[in-house]
Parts: sequence; C-alpha cells; structure tokens
Amino acid sequence: MAEEVILRFDEVSFEYAYKKPILDEASFSVRRKAKITLMGQNGAGKSTIFNLINGSLKPKKGTVSITSDATIGAARQALDRADFALTMEEYFAKAFTTVPGNLKGQIKKVLDAVNLDIPFERKVGEMSGGQQARLLLAFALIQNPDILLLDEPTNNLDQAGIDHLITFLVMYEKTVIVISHDADFLNCFTDGVIYLDVFTHKIESYNGDYFTVVDEIAKRIERERMENARAEKIIQDRKEKVNFFSNKGGKMRKLAKKMREETEEMEDEIVDVRREDRTIRSFHIPEQNVTTEVVTVKSVLTYYGHLPLIKEIDLVIRKRMHVLVTGPNGIGKSTFLRSLVAGTAEGAKIAKDVRVGYYSQDFSQLDFNQTAYESLASVVPPDDVMIPETVRSVAAGFLITKDIIGNKIGDLSEGQKGLLSFARLVLMQPGLLILDEPTNHINFRHIPVIAEAINNYQGALLLVSHMPDFVKTIRIDETIDLTKY
Repeated sequence: MAEEVILRFDEVSFEYAYKKPILDEASFSVRRKAKITLMGQNGAGKSTIFNLINGSLKPKKGTVSITSDATIGAARQALDRADFALTMEEYFAKAFTTVPGNLKGQIKKVLDAVNLDIPFERKVGEMSGGQQARLLLAFALIQNPDILLLDEPTNNLDQAGIDHLITFLVMYEKTVIVISHDADFLNCFTDGVIYLDVFTHKIESYNGDYFTVVDEIAKRIERERMENARAEKIIQDRKEKVNFFSNKGGKMRKLAKKMREETEEMEDEIVDVRREDRTIRSFHIPEQNVTTEVVTVKSVLTYYGHLPLIKEIDLVIRKRMHVLVTGPNGIGKSTFLRSLVAGTAEGAKIAKDVRVGYYSQDFSQLDFNQTAYESLASVVPPDDVMIPETVRSVAAGFLITKDIIGNKIGDLSEGQKGLLSFARLVLMQPGLLILDEPTNHINFRHIPVIAEAINNYQGALLLVSHMPDFVKTIRIDETIDLTKY
C-alpha cells in the first residue's frame, strides 16, 4: 500500500522584497518515508523551499501542508557564527524548548549515529569542517524528526564520512529531503527528484534514482527542442504565405486572416523549453609578482584522537608550486590553513607583503554585512586602478548579476557566496592562493571551469579538498600528508 502524503505544496508563490520571484505557483507532494533530492541552480531557491517547509518563511500565495503529527528537523549547510563559542552540550540544548534530563545520553546516541567522537566540553567553533558537518546532522537527528532536511550534507566530509552517511540514510525509516551537488552520493539512496527551475520558478517532480531522472530530463529537453524546431519551421512557412495572400484580394485576404490566427495559436503552443543551468565563464586568476619564497613550513599542529601533536615538516613553497594538504576529518587541515592566514601558525610563515587569496570553507573571509559589490571592490589592490564597470563585469562572469550585486552577502545563497569568493580572487591578484574545500556548495557544472583556472594559476597554491575527482584534475607538485609526517 502506498504511503500517505506527509508534505504538500499547493500552488505556492514566494518572493523576497529585494529579489525576483523565487516560486511561482509551485506544487508537489512528498510521501512518508520517501528519499527525495531537491535540485536547482545556485540561487534558484532550494534553501528557501526548506525554510518554507520548516515554517521560518511563509508563502505569499498558496499553502504548505504538513501532516498534523509530523515533526521537522533540518541540518543546515554551516554553523551559525553566533554558536561558535558554545560547547557541544550547550549547542544541542538549543534543539529543545525544554532541555531533557538525559541530554548527554541523547547527544551520545546521535553522535554515534554520525560517527563523531568529540568531548562534550569542546566548543563547536573549534571543530574541523568535517566534524561540523557531522555535528549539523546530529543536531537534526536529536530532534527525532519525521521529515529530515539535509542541505549539502557531504560538504567537508571525507570519503569515510560520506560512506557512513549513505549507510545511515539508506537505513533511515523516515522521510528525507536532500539538497546536494554530489551526484554519486545522491544516486545511492534517492527515489525521486524535485526540480526547481531558476528561470520559470516552477517545480517539476520525477520518480526514480538520481542518474535516471537526470537522463530523463535531458531527453525530455531534447524532444521539446526538436518539436519546437519543427513548429517554428511550419510557423515561418505560414507567415510567408500569410504575407503573400494578404496582398491579394477577396477570398485570399480572408484566407490570410484565418491562417494568421492559426499561426498565432501555434506560437502560443510552443513549449517553453527549460534552459540548462548557466555555467560561469572561463576565468584567469592573475598572480602577484613574488620573487621570494612564499611560504616556509617547519611544523604543523595536528590532532590524533583529541590529542595535539606537532608534526615536523621541512617545506618551502615558491611561486608556481601547487601543494595539497591531506588527512582525515579532524586531523587539523583547516586549522593549519586558518592559522597560517591569521599569522598564528607557530611552525609556518607567509613571506612579508604577499597578498593572500583565502577561500574558507565557512566563508569566514567574507563580511556578510557588505554588499556583493562592496566585497569585490574592497579586494582590488590599492595600486590597481579598476573602474566599477570592470568589477561588475568580473562579477557577471560568476553569475553575480546586476539584480543581486547590490544585495548583502548574508542574503546570498551558499553557492553564490562561493562564486563571489572566486570573483574576489580574480580581482585581488594574490601571490598565494589558500583554498579550503573550494568546491563546497558549487554547482557541478562550474567545477571544470574552476579546476582549469586553478591549474593555470602561476602563484603559490595550498589546497584542501575531499573531492577526489576534482583533485585528480589539479596539478599537484607537493603533498603535505598530515598522517605521515
């Protein structure tokens, strides 16, 4: 027997005051225990749909209906910066209106479920990106929700973490709706796809695993294009005949009028073919001319279990060197990069006057109160005269278009923040690139373009990435394996 519908959108429309419409009479339903993928281009409104489901946003028109007894738990893409100073126990207490007496027991249970072993007194802001990703999932699970919303859950997870998450989701007995750009991950458990079209603001629903649905969408688009091409040819032929008959008299003119009306009807019936996701333009990251050694690394602070350990390293990073930093979640990769940028790494130092282009996995390099334009203009080197039109042109290449460049960064989607970060690197012209999980939140269509730009970068590079297919496309000259030194 088919499961009951647990969630329904009925002709829901929504728009932000400062944006174009996000949803236009969107309708879909989700059955209890379903595993659903929510697809759509960066900025299409996927996270907005999550916020409409959990009630933090209200539709402008239409209704969002949830079965009366169904509860909702959401694992967000990133920790709120305001929570960084909380201990584990304080953080999980926020999940409850009334904190249960057995909170520690419940915390231990959900941490075991996500394969995370962290002392309760550890502050959440001190965790690695992979540990934070697991923590966000555990925070949703401790609420024991009937509908679990996961927003990019594989971001920052190593392969072991992704495999554990897949196993968990396959075995999970309740409804799951996932936003992710990781196709292989999605195909392991998805049994349906909800697609949000960024151009029409409509919703399309499909049944089947992820790869089957993507193939079905591609074939449907091709069929519609071919049908439209045939229709447009017939329309053009009819218009030529209408023009010819219109110049004749009597019955021929009446025939021309009839044919004109029929042609107009045919034009109205042409299918509005869904446009493919736009891809960012190819780009080049200019490098600062640095003639000295860029980075000197003598040692790195790492973590085994929860114990700090100094790893002795002897590495000098020079111009044109691409260095990969590897190791499992929690070993200290992001901590190393973060401390290097801040100048607090005891065993490593960046040479004086080197401009550093830092891509942080949590976008801590961005001021969320700035507009996108202000953020871009702020990184232009002081000795470089760059007119506003140039800044806007660079932004447009990363799909930061005129309708959003004036918006505050805090109001952008995570994918748009990522693309903005790359636009900043182009304008900054750094001598050193430090990229911490640069494919997080990024639409898979953009990744080959980004990989090409990184490969062509002539400055020094430090890279952390848990995406093997992406790393394989990058030229790597040296590897700092924190498990071996």
